[in-house]
Amino acid sequence: MAKKELTVEDKLKYLYELQQVDTKIDNLRTLAGELPQEVKDKADEVEGLKTRLANIENEIKEFETQISDHRVRTENANASISRYKEQQNNVRNNREFDNLSKEIEYQQLEIEASQRKIKTYSAELEARLLDKAKTTKDIEERTVDLNQKRSELDQILSETKAETEALVIKSGDIEKKLDERLLTAFKRIRKNARNGLAVVKVERDSCGGCHAKIPAQRQLDIRTRKKILVCEFCGRILVDPDM
Repeated sequence: MAKKELTVEDKLKYLYELQQVDTKIDNLRTLAGELPQEVKDKADEVEGLKTRLANIENEIKEFETQISDHRVRTENANASISRYKEQQNNVRNNREFDNLSKEIEYQQLEIEASQRKIKTYSAELEARLLDKAKTTKDIEERTVDLNQKRSELDQILSETKAETEALVIKSGDIEKKLDERLLTAFKRIRKNARNGLAVVKVERDSCGGCHAKIPAQRQLDIRTRKKILVCEFCGRILVDPDM
């Protein structure tokens, strides 16, 4: 069924009513303020810290593996030295004795190298363990903040959900009464307006949006409600104070 042909006054009334409803929706959504972005930022921060913690834990495992490996090398080298020294007691000539002495010297160098590695890796391990403790604490603190912000946001959304949904339905019902061209113009003006106001009253001889002065003759035309007129400065749709 075709839409009922509206008078200009009807269109102005519906536009003004739509503006009032959409402004209420804006105000309800504004109650949440920066909370949605804060929740997102804190969630991202917690995830970043968890990734950092996982990397630290991998490094800790690597250092522990290296330390364990060099301790085994040290034990094997000591065992070899003991074996070579025992063999020196049964050598048949100086050449065999010298060869065993070189092997013992080589194993001693291996032990020294492993001990230096163990010292280095132990220092790195200690630093990573401190990093792990700090990062774990940071995650706990940030998670508490995140849960608090989420709780605040959920409370606000739950308190305004029913009212917002009802207003959204009302806004949709009003939109159906307006022709597509006029509705598109309303939404375009509203989108570009800093405060979301596409329809404003003339207040104190001025535009209720940008406060520019409205000439007397133009105010008279607005009061007759025979034309849809816009502010020459900001482009908002103007309605008379008694709308």
